[in-house]
Amino acid sequence: MPLSTVGTGREDATATPWPVPQERRTLTVLFADIVGSTGLTERLDPEDVRAVQFAYFDTVAGVLRRWQGTVEKYVGDAVMALFGARTSDGLDGYRAVRAALEIQAALDRRTLPGGVTLRVRVGVATGEAVVDLAAAREGGHGMASGAVLTTAARIQEYAPAGGVVVCAATHRATAGLVDQHALAPASLTGKALPVDVWRVTRPTRHLPVRHDGPLIGRRREVATVLDQLTRAVREHRPRWVALTGPDGIGRSRLLAELRHRLPEVDGRAVRWAVAHCPPYPEQVFGPVAELLRDLAGLPAGDPPVAVRPRLAALVDGLVPAGQVGPTVAALAALLDAPDRSAVAGAAAVRRILLALAARRPVVVGVDDLDRAAPQLGRFLHALFAAATDRGLPLAVLATHRPDRTDPLPAPAGRHRVVLAPLGALHTGRLLRRLLVDSGRPAAAAARLLPLVAGRPGHAAAYVEAVPRPHPGGGPPAGPVVEPALPESLRRRAAARLDRCDGVHRAVLMAAATLDVPVTAPAVAVLLGWAPERVAGALRRLTDAGLLTPSARGGLVVADPALRRCASDRLPRSVRADFTRRAASAGQAGTGTARAGTAGPVGTVAGRVAVTWRVGVSGRVTPAHRAAPGQQAGATRAAAPGRRAGPTGRAHRAGSAGQRPGAGRAAAAAGVVGHLPRSLATGVGTGHATAGGGPDRESRPRAAGAGTARRHGPRLWSGHAEGGRPAWTPAGAGRPTALPGRAARRLAVVVPLPTRPAGVRAVQGPPTGRRRRGKGLPPPAVPLPTRAA
Repeated sequence: MPLSTVGTGREDATATPWPVPQERRTLTVLFADIVGSTGLTERLDPEDVRAVQFAYFDTVAGVLRRWQGTVEKYVGDAVMALFGARTSDGLDGYRAVRAALEIQAALDRRTLPGGVTLRVRVGVATGEAVVDLAAAREGGHGMASGAVLTTAARIQEYAPAGGVVVCAATHRATAGLVDQHALAPASLTGKALPVDVWRVTRPTRHLPVRHDGPLIGRRREVATVLDQLTRAVREHRPRWVALTGPDGIGRSRLLAELRHRLPEVDGRAVRWAVAHCPPYPEQVFGPVAELLRDLAGLPAGDPPVAVRPRLAALVDGLVPAGQVGPTVAALAALLDAPDRSAVAGAAAVRRILLALAARRPVVVGVDDLDRAAPQLGRFLHALFAAATDRGLPLAVLATHRPDRTDPLPAPAGRHRVVLAPLGALHTGRLLRRLLVDSGRPAAAAARLLPLVAGRPGHAAAYVEAVPRPHPGGGPPAGPVVEPALPESLRRRAAARLDRCDGVHRAVLMAAATLDVPVTAPAVAVLLGWAPERVAGALRRLTDAGLLTPSARGGLVVADPALRRCASDRLPRSVRADFTRRAASAGQAGTGTARAGTAGPVGTVAGRVAVTWRVGVSGRVTPAHRAAPGQQAGATRAAAPGRRAGPTGRAHRAGSAGQRPGAGRAAAAAGVVGHLPRSLATGVGTGHATAGGGPDRESRPRAAGAGTARRHGPRLWSGHAEGGRPAWTPAGAGRPTALPGRAARRLAVVVPLPTRPAGVRAVQGPPTGRRRRGKGLPPPAVPLPTRAA
């Protein structure tokens, strides 16, 4: 019989700080179970069983807290914990695997009551689940629901005693960080097909990834850094150069390129020493040990017999003859165990770098410095300060994210180089190069360009997701669809989203559901908040770089991967609630329907469908879309506007006697607020074209013509994917092209003057025409007269 469960007592769940009580999250589940618990309870006295039970749960819970896991429940003698249930750092799978390995080691070290030895099996699985944010805390039973919980419990049965097994998703998330060995596929209950599993044995020594891909669009950044490094050598004034940028921007690739580009300065060879910082370093001086291996040319895994002779050759001539033996011993101890006890070895590495810089230029490179322990930061600051005092040609080149804060004062010679996203031209070249080099069709670059957002790392991830052509040379089978968000990008986007607090996270997730540029009133309608509260959050999100101004007015989510991740987090019930709120707000403003213009309607990938109506005052309010049988009449009534033609002149688009210029300010973006004056919509059948008006073939005739239109009444929606508008017929699931000749008439719309409030429109002749300039205020600057 299994061990009895220890009752923890559940606290009252408190309300979450933002209005979505549940989220669809990708999390990692750890399930640990004792081997042979039935025989153990039969053999021991009940009091001894309880003592063993408390010691076991105390050990497991302590390890889980150390790796930021949340205990979901205790089931008999089993423990289920979640990683990434409330916040994610993009390394949830790695933390879960490290916790599983440490649980095994901690139980082996701990002496349990009565001399009992416990062996456990651990299964780790990653997948999507619905998480109750209010219950996402220690002992929050039932906080998550999904198949991933059952998968973790099932695959642990295939682990050997004292072993850890992981699923395929966890295997991909931890590749290169832990040693894994494939096992035979496991046949799980309820699964139609066997499941691939891997056994994890230990954390691997961090091996730097080869960065030999193409470097495109970084000529200015390379020249700036090379200039700083060259000046440090020539002026004998150390420089600290920081390459900053978000994940996936190409920091590591640029560091590798700089090492290749600067082998010497003025005929003097440059000695490079580069280290890479792994996530959650258990060995705080691990990067210092990697610097030593790079200096001595030691590959990872060399036996001690081969290490000491190379260390002796490295320090020969750099330290006094009487200190060679102690220095080599300290360096060997650092390589063997680069933990907190290796202070003497780190000091020896610093002395060697300074001695080398006295003879030749030295560049110390550290990749992902934001992951390092504080001991590495103090090591680099002490090295830089000593080189500055001595006037040595030494430079420190570090890469990290922009949000890293250095607890130590910034050095005097510090220079920051910010890596911005690539432009569209360079991104397209990079995509085509990656596609061709990997044997994939280069035509896929057009589909991937708006998804990459100028980040080389995103480009490489999307290219890997593109299917290869068939061996026969034909195109891939099946329809061409938008690529799914790669797992690596989803993990990064989830970490960026979870770094926002409750209010900003709510605003960002609501904004991600809009198919149009974002404004404060539009998000306020969805969340039910005051527009002033939303406006402050939008400003802070823009300052943080998560939102960016749109060319069509308003804001858009800067990173398409972040937008897709934020939108996918919302449950179906919340999406439906957003749609109902937008529709209710639109029904309240139907009084302006006669003088207004229907805006875009549509959905993309399950996002919210919002209809907007432009009133007489120039404000846009959500409007309810008419039923299919009423669309023609409603659209005909909402057609009192004029559209901008290809030449910039105003053409009549409605019947006689209607207010001129009513549809001139209608926004193709369809957002709440004052519309950009340079945008126009077609007001005939509701078509919105990038050229400023509806397609001529689908435009209705004047009132009384009684002629059927060639195209039925449709409503079109502008979807901003990374700031690039696409157009989709209402009800469709993916962007399509504009119908007819409208697709060939894409042009920049000339801004048209609008009539301010208080100025009455001058009615034209009975034909509906009016004299040019009537009803409009005089320009602030006199227009030039036309020459004779």
